[in-house]
Amino acid sequence: MKFLETKSRQRNQHSKNNLNSQILILKYLIMENTITETITVETIVNNSIEKVWAHWNEPLHITKWCFASDDWCAPSAENDLRTGGKFKTRMEAKDASVGFDFEAVYTNVEMHKVIEYKMADDRKVKITFATNGNETKVTETFDPEKENSLELQQSGWQAILNNFKKYSEQQP
Repeated sequence: MKFLETKSRQRNQHSKNNLNSQILILKYLIMENTITETITVETIVNNSIEKVWAHWNEPLHITKWCFASDDWCAPSAENDLRTGGKFKTRMEAKDASVGFDFEAVYTNVEMHKVIEYKMADDRKVKITFATNGNETKVTETFDPEKENSLELQQSGWQAILNNFKKYSEQQP
């Protein structure tokens, strides 16, 4: 009888170890997917790279397009566009009921080609600019945050990028 009890305990222990191993593997896979998954948004702006670059980076322009919907605004922007430099854009509802500072430190800046930065929560963003005559393709790839769905984040960043396209194409 002791033999059967011992075997039963061993099986239970093996099952617990196996379950713990499976849980650890599942946690690793979830973390790995969360960390490695990125979101990409893009648009083609009918404007020269020089104008697109200026509209993207100069605070006077940033305040005119850096929001996702017409009931939001960007009342202020600061930008030290260089590797190691910082930017900060205030984004808020027009009725001032809610708002936040969007800020980061540049990790790589190559004029008219690429901008990379890291946000305070360690998420990274890479923006590429590709020119083809009087068209400029702007592509943003970013690490998602964990509060909102991937779809919501993608649609929000795409809306801002669409706002940028509209603004840049209306400038002389």
